[in-house]
Amino acid sequence: MIHTQSHVTETSRLTAELHAFADSFPQQRDAIEEFTALLRDPLNPFVRERLSGHFTASCWLVEPKGERVLLTHHRKLDRWLQLGGHADGESDLALAALKEAEEESGLSDLQVLPGIFDVDRHTIPARGAEPEHDHFDVRYVIVAMGSLTPTVSEESLDLAWCDITELAADRSGDASMLRMAQRWLGLRDRWM
Repeated sequence: MIHTQSHVTETSRLTAELHAFADSFPQQRDAIEEFTALLRDPLNPFVRERLSGHFTASCWLVEPKGERVLLTHHRKLDRWLQLGGHADGESDLALAALKEAEEESGLSDLQVLPGIFDVDRHTIPARGAEPEHDHFDVRYVIVAMGSLTPTVSEESLDLAWCDITELAADRSGDASMLRMAQRWLGLRDRWM
């Protein structure tokens, strides 16, 4: 694979962002080591065809007050999750997260806040001809600055604005959703 100058620049920037995240959240340092190892791999880690694992980008899409987050009832996984998806070759994962947020919510006038909010490595089950594989998900905070009326896309069964305080108290749900909700409540003032 030939790396363009912009790809090298974005990879360097992502490496720096991952290290800064690890400094802020040392409890996820082991995960960051896995993410930076993937960045050093000679095979392009930003394409979904790399079935030994690839980067995805998602977002913690909040309304202006930061009290609610927009979640999708994911069509394929049949679970309530944050918006996001494959990078599809885009090495600027903040930009990939923004594109996914726009496509999956139908919202415009979205603002990506600087820095990584969360990371999560998770296994996607086999489906059809696609084997089981890992997603290395890098998550960013995005704020909806305009309309808060989303439009359900093909990828979703539904969309809903959810109270973050309630998500942070729900110990029965997805561990990464719980972690993000609790992190947001602890750091909201830093991000808003």
